Amino acid sequence: MIAIVDYGMGNLRSVSKAFQSQEFPAVVTRDPKEISNASGLVLPGVGGFGDCVKNLNDYGLISPIKDFIDSGKPFLGICLGLQVLFEESEESPGAQGLGIFKGKVVKFPDFKEEGLKVPHMGWNEIKIVKDTPVLKGVPQDSWFYFVHSYYASPKDDSISAVKTTYGFEFTAAVSKDNIFASQFHPEKSSTLGLKIVQNFAAICGEKLRA
Repeated sequence: MIAIVDYGMGNLRSVSKAFQSQEFPAVVTRDPKEISNASGLVLPGVGGFGDCVKNLNDYGLISPIKDFIDSGKPFLGICLGLQVLFEESEESPGAQGLGIFKGKVVKFPDFKEEGLKVPHMGWNEIKIVKDTPVLKGVPQDSWFYFVHSYYASPKDDSISAVKTTYGFEFTAAVSKDNIFASQFHPEKSSTLGLKIVQNFAAICGEKLRA
């Protein structure tokens, strides 16, 4: 069973439906035992960094998530679920992220001269810069769906698996050991997004029911 972390905010339904549409078993939960026993863990999110961290604290989910990551089982972060893996965010000064990765989350600058709007919303071409099993079968220069005003800036660029350009090049996904996390939304990215869902489930050892 794949567990999708329920911390009271985010795109839980659409992520859950993405797994269900591919007939992979997934449960939306905030139960530490279910999280611990899961074959894979998904941390999705839409909203504010500070609110996310507060809710994770209030529901007692930070230790279960960290323990799961430390166990070596597959972990997938989506959008805000990527950002909170870092130490801090300019969006919420004083709020501490999970600190899995060194670095912080930074606000996009004013792009008016370039004719670009913030938030960055819509389809963007990606550049895969690191081989990772979650991206198996995803072609270089594919298009994925983004919606965000902040982006992750890792201190160690070797964890960057995908980059994209919006005004400038930035990290769009990270990968290290059992962790893969993307700023883009696989569950909103059509066929190739579902390919990521399939790859993650396969890594978790889950098989198609049909």
